[in-house]
Amino acid sequence: MKNPVALVVGAGDATGGAIARRFAREGYTVCATRRHLDKLQPLIDRLAAEGGQAHGFASDARKEDEVVALVEKIESEIGPIEVFVFNIGANVRTSLLEETAQRYFKIWEMACFGAFLNAREVGKRMVARGKGTMLFTGATASMRGSANFAAFAGAKHALRALAQSAARELGPRGIHVAHIVVDAAIDTEFIRTTFPERYALKDNDGIVDPEHLADNYWMLHKQPRDAWTHELDLRPWTEKF
Repeated sequence: MKNPVALVVGAGDATGGAIARRFAREGYTVCATRRHLDKLQPLIDRLAAEGGQAHGFASDARKEDEVVALVEKIESEIGPIEVFVFNIGANVRTSLLEETAQRYFKIWEMACFGAFLNAREVGKRMVARGKGTMLFTGATASMRGSANFAAFAGAKHALRALAQSAARELGPRGIHVAHIVVDAAIDTEFIRTTFPERYALKDNDGIVDPEHLADNYWMLHKQPRDAWTHELDLRPWTEKF
């Protein structure tokens, strides 16, 4: 029998990569995607070095034909997708007065429309089997629209609504759908170099460790269905809310 598959769409260098490694350690075959395969290769190499089973795919989550082909290839050649994680960020800061229609639409495509396309294709397979887990990564912008983040907040609010609708439709059919609000700076190279004063909070547990985020994704997947969490709100102890 083929190993169950964890599909991580948006397997970046921080959260997405940590989630991929967490599921690989638990014996899942990881299928990881990014738009450019060369950026994904270090993660695939690391998973293999750690004894995991992994496959990397260059895939644009906004392109319907690419998503359909990706899911079909995984299901027919690698194994059944038991876990689907959508982890595309699209965090772009721009004044509402300076935002362009093209950029606004692209942010929505990345943060929400891509989630719909992937969830639809994966959901068809999960429903046929009567089980599966869908996990969507949200952000502070999922809950409130801050100044200069109109596009990002709109897209993340829409992603949250998509997750809510999917949970209500698919939960009774055996699919656990959860939305994870990450209301914090994450320990990444971007935060270290761009916001050094914020990164300095790391020594006081003031920013989030991607490995700890990944532990929560694994916990959600393993929850018994008599106690499913739909929305999980994660932040360091120093973060105000």
